[in-house]
Amino acid sequence: MTTKLPKPDWIRIKLTTDDNYQEIKSMMRSKTLHTVCEEARCPNIYECWANRTATFMILGDICTRACRFCAVNTGKPTELDLEEPERVADAAESMNLQHCVITSVARDDLQDGGASIFAASIHAVRKRLPLCSVEVLIPDFLGNNDALKVVMDAKPDILNHNIETVERLSDRVRAKAKYTRSMELLHNAKVLQPTIPTKSSIMLGVGEEWDEILQTMDDLRAVDCNILTLGQYLQPSPKHLDVEKYYPPADFAILKEEGLKRGFSHVESAPLVRSSYNAHAQVKSAANNI
Repeated sequence: MTTKLPKPDWIRIKLTTDDNYQEIKSMMRSKTLHTVCEEARCPNIYECWANRTATFMILGDICTRACRFCAVNTGKPTELDLEEPERVADAAESMNLQHCVITSVARDDLQDGGASIFAASIHAVRKRLPLCSVEVLIPDFLGNNDALKVVMDAKPDILNHNIETVERLSDRVRAKAKYTRSMELLHNAKVLQPTIPTKSSIMLGVGEEWDEILQTMDDLRAVDCNILTLGQYLQPSPKHLDVEKYYPPADFAILKEEGLKRGFSHVESAPLVRSSYNAHAQVKSAANNI
C-alpha cells in the first residue's frame, strides 16, 4: 500500500459562496444544465462562479470513457438533447457573459462525437450575445476529421483540446485517447481554420519527468498550439490516480517562462490553474499573435 503524499500549504482553495455563486448554481439547476466546474470538482469553482464565469458541459453528464484522473461520471449516456444549445445560450445571456466556455463529456456512442451540438451551441450563443467570445474544449472525436470540421466551420474564438499528460503516460492516464491523435487534432484544426487560436493543457504530478514536460511543450508548438495551461493534478477520489508529486509555485513559474520562450502567446501556469481558468483573458493575447 502506497503512502499518500501530504497536501502542501500552497494547495489552498478559496471558498466564496456569495450571492453570485448561489445565483449561478440555481440558474444551472433551473435550466437543467451541467458545468464541468461541478462535475470535475474544479478547485476554482468558488472563485469563478463568484466572478460570474462558468464552463458549460454539454452532451449530458455521463462520459463514455473512464480516464483515471477525471471525476466525471462514466457509463452509458442518455439520449441526445437537441434543445441543449438554446438552454446554454439562454444561460449565457442571463449571465451577460463576455466569454463563454463550452466543453463536453466524451460521446463515443455518437457518429460525430457530438460535434453538431458543439456547433449549434456556438451559433446559439453568438445569436444571443454577438459580442461574446466563445471557446470550445472538445474531445478527440476518435480522430474523425469530419466532426472536427463541423466545429471549426462554426468558428469558435478559441479551439481547446487537452493533451493532459506526457506521451509516455498517455495510455495510462487517458482512456481511449492517444497522444499522437490529440496532436493531429490540434494540427488539423489549424489546417481547417488557420486564424483560430488553439489551446491545450498539461496536468502535472502523475509521474512525468521535467524533460518530458518540456518535450510536450515542444510537440504542442510543432502543431502551432498558441495557448498553454499547466496545473497540479489533484486526486478526486481514492479510486483515481495517486498524486506522484506536488510541484511548488516556483516550478510553475519556471515552466511559464519555458512556455513563453517556446512561442506560446499565452501561458497560465500555477498549482490550481485548470484549462478554463482566466480563459477570458486569453482571447485577445492569442488573437494578436496569430
